[in-house]
Amino acid sequence: MSDFVPRYYKIEQALRARIDELEPHEPLPSDAQLCAEFGVSRMTARNAVQRLVQGGLVYRVPGRGTFVAEDPAPRTASHVLSFTEEMRRRGRVPSSRIVERERRPATAEERRRLGVAEVAVVRRVRLADGEPVAVESAAFPADRVASLLVGELERDSLHAALVAAEIVPTAGRGTLSAEPAGAEDARLLEIKRGRPLLVERRLIFDQHGEPLEWTESRYVGERYGLDVVFDVESAP
Repeated sequence: MSDFVPRYYKIEQALRARIDELEPHEPLPSDAQLCAEFGVSRMTARNAVQRLVQGGLVYRVPGRGTFVAEDPAPRTASHVLSFTEEMRRRGRVPSSRIVERERRPATAEERRRLGVAEVAVVRRVRLADGEPVAVESAAFPADRVASLLVGELERDSLHAALVAAEIVPTAGRGTLSAEPAGAEDARLLEIKRGRPLLVERRLIFDQHGEPLEWTESRYVGERYGLDVVFDVESAP
């Protein structure tokens, strides 16, 4: 991985590898130790650890440190993991079934979101332990990622392929809504038409702040969950 990759991302990935070898409630290095080991600022070290906290892999105890979480938690609404990584974290075996993979002219919505005239699209049914969990449609600027879509996407993470190609999904924004399953949803997800779906639409940016991915994920409601972390605002 080249030097342009954000330093917090390198630390996060290194800690993820260590967490796989640790037992629940075992401690991780302190922020000061991470600073010394990786040669980064305390803010960078904290950012890396906070991403793990948001992902449910670790928890902090004020005055004591950071520890490996006991059980994988649902994804928090403020943090996006690749589906592959998220299911592995939950102890499930991820896989995908390709429904569509093509390069084509962008729709009006894709052109507005990504700022390009042509997109590379991959549409997959995402499965956990062989059970359909979601239908995911992702569009990317064609000239940047089309070559990546010829790879093995049934079991590999597309986000991991992007990072390997020095394109790092870094931040984004999205919306959540509840919608009934249509006929196509029902067929692909093996559910009855009209069943409630959790629909997430998100725009993800790369490490340079450029639009990278416009995605719609349609989750079977009872097969997927999100944790929501929020502040309570008092009335004036």
